[in-house]
Amino acid sequence: MFENPFMNASGVHCMTTTELEELAQSKAGTFITKSCTRNKRSGNPEPRYYDVALGSINSMGLPNLGFNYYLDYAINYEQRQPAKPPIFFSIAGMNTTENLEMLAMIESSNFKGITELNLSCPNVPGKPQLAYDFDATFSLLKQVFKQFTKPLGIKLPPYFDLVHFDQMAEILNQFPLVYVNSINSIGNGLYVDPQKESVVIKPKEGFGGLGGEYIKPTALANVRAFYTRLKPDIKLIGTGGIRNGQDAFEHLLCGATMVQIGTELHKEGPSIFDRLTKELTEIMAEKGYQTIEDFRGKLKTL
Repeated sequence: MFENPFMNASGVHCMTTTELEELAQSKAGTFITKSCTRNKRSGNPEPRYYDVALGSINSMGLPNLGFNYYLDYAINYEQRQPAKPPIFFSIAGMNTTENLEMLAMIESSNFKGITELNLSCPNVPGKPQLAYDFDATFSLLKQVFKQFTKPLGIKLPPYFDLVHFDQMAEILNQFPLVYVNSINSIGNGLYVDPQKESVVIKPKEGFGGLGGEYIKPTALANVRAFYTRLKPDIKLIGTGGIRNGQDAFEHLLCGATMVQIGTELHKEGPSIFDRLTKELTEIMAEKGYQTIEDFRGKLKTL
């Protein structure tokens, strides 16, 4: 279905239609829109994103141009490019009602691509991200699939305990999801500028989500954990710490079908997809693999 496994991570190079068009013209296998809310949001005060040596830290606050802006673009794109692979449309409502409202509008629209429900954004103040509340996640998905019949995947935060992988997989296996995207940034890291003796981002007194090289081992663990627990028809999108073809190879080896690029895309721009495709192809040739399916999920243990 897709020419290669690479795509952007939602939130990176996908805020405006100009950025989305640049992704569409790049060598990415496909792309995803900015996680959107029903109405436009300006997000947190700046600076809210900061590149560091081993990755990035951010507390964006879900800035986006609103649901209609992205849905109009997605439908227009499909009409202009009917032969292209499906694109992904990401939503992140501030509560259950908003998520269900947006899904109902996607259901009744002409959008033919794949929808992503982002469960790893902060939800109700004083409560954890929705995907850290297992009962609430089950309740939401139950309501979602009473009304939504188009292809749907979800984006998850990282988990750090084997029992949580077990519990979440047990929930997800009850629903007709087409994929799980793992992981979002590792929440509430803190980066210090020792010269200024200061934090580097303004929101939340400097606390923010970590991305990039820092998080690859956690991302690989989450991809692997869900690959070995989810039913086979739920695919994995691996996100986290992919800077080169080797990193992508490792995500695929752990079981991912597609991989998303965030921090490194922000640093390098859409030309990164040329480089990553070339590097992955070279690795596969060196190892004698003709297709990704020759090695996908076949990670060895000791």
